[in-house]
Amino acid sequence: MNLENRVAVLTGAGSGIGRALALTLAQRGVRLALADIDPDGLRETASLAASRGVDVSEHILDVASREQVAALPRAVIDRHGGVDLLINNAGVALGGTFDRISEANFDWLMEINFHGVVRMTRAFLPPLRARDAARIVNLSSLYGLIAPPEQSAYSASKFAVRGFSNALRHELAGTAVGVTVVHPGGVATAIARNARIPADEPADNIRRRLDIMERLLRMPPARAAGIIVKGIEREQDRVLVGIDARIVSILERFFPVHYWRIVRLAIPT
Repeated sequence: MNLENRVAVLTGAGSGIGRALALTLAQRGVRLALADIDPDGLRETASLAASRGVDVSEHILDVASREQVAALPRAVIDRHGGVDLLINNAGVALGGTFDRISEANFDWLMEINFHGVVRMTRAFLPPLRARDAARIVNLSSLYGLIAPPEQSAYSASKFAVRGFSNALRHELAGTAVGVTVVHPGGVATAIARNARIPADEPADNIRRRLDIMERLLRMPPARAAGIIVKGIEREQDRVLVGIDARIVSILERFFPVHYWRIVRLAIPT
């Protein structure tokens, strides 16, 4: 897929992998419709991307809002004339064992991580179908391949993104719209630090978990974005980002029930 002069809609563009994707796409000459719930982060990303010489529009967006998502395609088309690439990157995290996570927090995460992907896809599929070549790119996770303890909500959402993406790809086979599902491994973003946790979680547990995550999240976002964009250009159905994602994918394939016995041995304590 030749990305130059294409139009990409990117959610979660205000920071982390989203910002890195915006800048990598800008270097490819992609025109960008950037969306994020954080206006300050969005503005900074848009400025950085525009400095690469491409047309950039900013859209403050909560992917959990049906009304905001439904209104976005018209705003993007009015500005850019069409859409060739939809990248569903926006996501949040929620830690803690299932019995300590409130129903409200579980639903909050699913509304953003899964239903947001579905809403965006439903909203943008008609304009994507109108293009000669188009692609939907959904970011799942390493935790969409395996399901660690204390990640019941996050893993549920990322497994759902994986299943949705695979089924949608089969449905769109033979059309101009392809579907890529991305499984990033340990990318150095702020998602762990910004995660919601149960209100009564002991402070020592929080510090211990954050310390472990900081040691596991090591890949620079720019490198992750480069891998993802190359996967888009190659029209890959699945993109594994990082050696950890590739290893875990193999472990899960050969040990679908007992992989966690092996994986936990590699987790720092």
